[in-house]
Amino acid sequence: MTPHLSWPHISVVSIVDIVLVAILIYQFLGLVRGTRAAPMLVGVAVLALAFYFARLGELRTLNWLLSTLLPYVVFALIVVFQSEIRQGLANLGSRVSRIRSSTSAADVYDDVVLAANLFSQNQTGALIVIEREIGLRTYIESGVALDARLCYDLLATVFRPSAPLHDGAVIVQRDRIAAAACFLPLSMNPILSTQLGTRHRAAIGITEETDAVAVVISEETGAISLAVAGNIERDLTVERLRERLSSLLRRYAPAPTLHTPMEESFIEDEPPSSKSVRRHDSSVRPGSDD
Repeated sequence: MTPHLSWPHISVVSIVDIVLVAILIYQFLGLVRGTRAAPMLVGVAVLALAFYFARLGELRTLNWLLSTLLPYVVFALIVVFQSEIRQGLANLGSRVSRIRSSTSAADVYDDVVLAANLFSQNQTGALIVIEREIGLRTYIESGVALDARLCYDLLATVFRPSAPLHDGAVIVQRDRIAAAACFLPLSMNPILSTQLGTRHRAAIGITEETDAVAVVISEETGAISLAVAGNIERDLTVERLRERLSSLLRRYAPAPTLHTPMEESFIEDEPPSSKSVRRHDSSVRPGSDD
């Protein structure tokens, strides 16, 4: 009677075990798909097959060599896949603890969208990073602390070409601008287009290291791009940008009333929302050019 009683239990446990392993494999493959880790994973699979056939065919020398190197492979994989492992653990932690602040995000991406529209019309280079679950304190400390309420006028002022803080990135925490002129890590992904400059590579780099969202406006073309999870979406319309920010920040924002293009001259007596942003040709720091 005992085997009959334990058989259903063993079957359920085996099914759960297989399902969990399948989920882990699926999540891992989804994590490395489209990244530089994918071809490296193929190389690891080749080494594993070589080790298997070496043992199967009793190739003693090759078997000894692979057995000697195998303990160090684990440490090598940790070094090679450190970015992917860090991102995976960060995603796991953010899924386990979905604690959101009660601060409304509608105004956040409403002002960001309005500013992006302005910069696009005037072909002003800009990089705006929006913090999510993973803190950006390290990068905030690399810039100039502001801790000011996020608003369209302030973004337009910060990225004005003649302003001292226009180089680098602006980092947004909830509904506040934490810092400006921040330095960001550049992406070293070799598959990125050669047309992407330092500003775009910095946007991709920060989203590879964290779960932040980066909005980039090209100084050369005025094109709006959005970087998230190490990928970049280029040539977005203002409406599409609003939809993507709403989806990524998991809150709904009504369509903003877009401002008309500004005049070419900057008049000191006008309010910041009506002042123009002139395009400049001076060199910029790493993380701020196209």
